Amino acid sequence: MELELLKLFFPEELVAHFDITGSAIEQGKHGDYLEVEFTERNELPEGYSEDYEAKDFIEKTIQDFPIRSHAAFLKLRRRRWRHKETGSTISRDLSFIAEESRFTNELVPFVKQLLC
Repeated sequence: MELELLKLFFPEELVAHFDITGSAIEQGKHGDYLEVEFTERNELPEGYSEDYEAKDFIEKTIQDFPIRSHAAFLKLRRRRWRHKETGSTISRDLSFIAEESRFTNELVPFVKQLLC
């Protein structure tokens, strides 16, 4: 039940690979906003072998649809894995984030429609 409820509010890919590790209502210059922190689980992306080890995190904050009249910011702590022999790094493809932006793919057309 809880997982199904989360899928109604957040992108499905996010719920599938991340855990909620914090949340707060913050105050900004344009009013209150909701900030939800997600930390990626220690699960290698599909197609990669156990030759990789979790190394560190990359943090990124994106904006999603407002929830209950509060702007919603999703703070993502993404894992970066390092190959044990070559040192090359990989991270999970997060295709729900619009390219070269700080918005979810679902939010971009909505914002564009509001501005036109």
